[in-house]
Amino acid sequence: MRFSSRLPVATHILLCIALLGHEHKTTSTFLAGSVGVNPVIVRNVLGQLKAAGIVTVEPGVGGASLARAPEEITLRDVLEAVEDDAGVFRMHEHPSPECPVGRNVHAVLGAELDAAERAMMDRLASATLADLADETRGLIAQQEQA
Repeated sequence: MRFSSRLPVATHILLCIALLGHEHKTTSTFLAGSVGVNPVIVRNVLGQLKAAGIVTVEPGVGGASLARAPEEITLRDVLEAVEDDAGVFRMHEHPSPECPVGRNVHAVLGAELDAAERAMMDRLASATLADLADETRGLIAQQEQA
């Protein structure tokens, strides 16, 4: 199973804003250099995050900033901001009603997939941008000591 890279890209952008925003103007060009994508992609993601009330964006070269405290931004918030449909699993649409398995597969498999998706969403809801920023700071400190 593959997911789009929007959640990791958006999280990377938010971490740059949270950790580097006091030292650098977090423009789309600056953020794109860190993420390793085209600035247009960064602008699109920032637009989605802005629409969700997660960031504010100053026009021109003003840069982006967090609209909420990092402790108030969860990975679930970010996922829901950048993915059109945060649903993880897709059931096949046309199982045969003539087949005894086809008639029942959605009922038996659907419950399991729904439970797995709820567990993932609960996990994302428990992880905040502040948690990830703290972990990133720790890794940076380790690297600077090495």
